[in-house]
Amino acid sequence: MKTLLLELKTSVLVTAVFAVLLCGAYPLAVWAGAQLLFPAKANGSLVTDASGVVRGSALLAQNFTSDKYFQPRPSAAGTGYDATSSSGTNLGPTSQKLADSIKAAVIAYRTTNGLAADATVPADAVTSSGSGLDPHISVANAHLQAARVAKARGLPLARVQTLIAAHTAGRDLRIFGEPGVNVLLLNRDLDQAAAGK
Repeated sequence: MKTLLLELKTSVLVTAVFAVLLCGAYPLAVWAGAQLLFPAKANGSLVTDASGVVRGSALLAQNFTSDKYFQPRPSAAGTGYDATSSSGTNLGPTSQKLADSIKAAVIAYRTTNGLAADATVPADAVTSSGSGLDPHISVANAHLQAARVAKARGLPLARVQTLIAAHTAGRDLRIFGEPGVNVLLLNRDLDQAAAGK
């Protein structure tokens, strides 16, 4: 009986020590290190406007529908751009539903951006990402939207293209993926540019 009580006491003591270390000290150390080394990223990469109001996160896509804004990739997350329901369409390459939705999206993209009926449309403009929340679009997609945005804002096309270049991120580790343009950051700077024109 004495051995059983000793084993029980040891088990409770070890559990308590590990609970304090792994549920308290370790998370606190990780949080403190993140706040010290990269606070913006640790707090969600929040994006604010000129007045300091939080407008979103640089890590998550948002739906922009006005002609004066660059539009992100389509989203299948929840009812669209729902950060609590991140997902893709789960439709395979042989899905008729996927083919029909892409065909409709191509027509809508060409119409919205004033493109010719046979103009090439970038794949990211008409297909959702795996998460449905990818904040980037391709450089080609951004350049095809530039004329529409410049006209709607009354800005010179060259100024809009300069902002696209400023918000173009290179390949990850210089070898993975393709360069992309963060839509939220670009749209925020367009608002600031339009305010100061």
